Amino acid sequence: MDALLKSQPTVFVIFGGTGDLNARKLAPALYNLYLEGWMPDHFAFIGTGRTKLTDNDFRVRVTGDVNKFSRSGQVKDEQWQSFAPNIYYQPADVQDAETYKEFGKKIKALEKEWKAPANVIYYLAVAPNFFPIIAENLAKAGLTEDAGCTRIVIEKPFGHDLASAKELNLLLGRIFQEKQIYRIDHYLGKETVQNIMAFRFANAIMEPLWNRNSIEHVQISVTEQLGVGDRLGYYDGSGALRDMIQNHLLQLLCIVAMEPPVSFSAEEVRNRKVDVLRAMRRFTPDTVREQAVRGQYASGWMEGQQVPGYREEPGANPHSNTETFAAVKFFVDNWRWQGVPFYLRTGKRLHRSASVITIQFKDVPHLIFSPETAETMRQNRLVISIQPEMSIRLQVQAKRPGVDMMLNTVDMVFDYKGTYQSEAPEAYETLLLDVMLGDQTLFMRADQVEEAWDLVMPILTSWQTRTSQNFPNYSADSWGPEDAEALVAKDGFHWFTLPLNGKK
Repeated sequence: MDALLKSQPTVFVIFGGTGDLNARKLAPALYNLYLEGWMPDHFAFIGTGRTKLTDNDFRVRVTGDVNKFSRSGQVKDEQWQSFAPNIYYQPADVQDAETYKEFGKKIKALEKEWKAPANVIYYLAVAPNFFPIIAENLAKAGLTEDAGCTRIVIEKPFGHDLASAKELNLLLGRIFQEKQIYRIDHYLGKETVQNIMAFRFANAIMEPLWNRNSIEHVQISVTEQLGVGDRLGYYDGSGALRDMIQNHLLQLLCIVAMEPPVSFSAEEVRNRKVDVLRAMRRFTPDTVREQAVRGQYASGWMEGQQVPGYREEPGANPHSNTETFAAVKFFVDNWRWQGVPFYLRTGKRLHRSASVITIQFKDVPHLIFSPETAETMRQNRLVISIQPEMSIRLQVQAKRPGVDMMLNTVDMVFDYKGTYQSEAPEAYETLLLDVMLGDQTLFMRADQVEEAWDLVMPILTSWQTRTSQNFPNYSADSWGPEDAEALVAKDGFHWFTLPLNGKK
């Protein structure tokens, strides 16, 4: 436990305290951090929202949320009775600047009670259109003046396009210093994602192979069985490319492709990620058609249940041009990766929910075995599974048992459940702790956000100006449109899927 963190009082102000994100992720994460001894001796969790609630009403509500969504299960009475008094509620209209003065009064009262100044973390778990309003009203109320003790956490989406991302960065830059701004991407808090850097940079055998001389191509897939559900209002103005590839998947690509940092400091790591985005080949109208595929799901059956197509979802536009599937081929034009394709795909209503990075190595330069012996031989692959299982498996060739020489693919596996007895923390636990510690390693910097938007804007522009004539073009419970398979097949590859439970 960091002694400085333990002694530094901290106040979390959660805008959107009555919302779904707080219920499912933030409140359970704060409670789990408390259970494991990571919260300071003095802390407060202040939820805000338009709903009129008392402190006790909100505590009862949070109790139910934690019981339902926490990885630690039902709260134990003694532990909860110790945690609950730190929970407060402040009714507020985020558009009314006057209401922000109440936050200031509450924070001052807590500091007086604790006899020490507090770090104050403003978490914006609200719709993106409220980000600028809240930031400006915090400034008007004088709640952002102490740069050393004030931090702001902003959820995705950070902007709707390059222009809006730049505008939001400029606004935040006028109010906060960059060291105070935490642009959160929960994928970066996942244990397996963090382990990619450990796997690469803590093992001498990996880095010599981590380049175009040994690697043939890379695939990053984040697939979902679910449809849009109650997110239709947001999703129809976003789509798969904005919702997933521009942030989550490009972040994973940066971690895979980045150069070794000089140190594990936040700025060093983030510099190397930005280097990757700057080196990535930009798209032209012609290359968009050749290297990007979009799709929209039709009705079908999922696990014995009939499900509607996207245009048939409640409240949907029957002529919607929004993509629910996107697959893109990227190139990183530098010495390490020149000519190596990075295939990214994501979609809804697909056959399986999984997040997997597959690194395919080149074939052996000369095969000494007979064709019969090597009938089932496959190229080596490194498969990094982020969810549902958390594992890293290296697929290599070995001899089958028997008197004859027959080769077969076997897995050398590291999986969390089999290696560690303790349960891995949720991504939000890791990220909230980093905010308290002031560690920005896993958070996006302004230039990183803008480079990612700049990269995908030609695709977005092309798709918005050209209505797809074949939507819907894939059925529920499939792996997406046929064009997605053609995207990799024309290069001689196919999309990889991780077998269930690691079994072939």
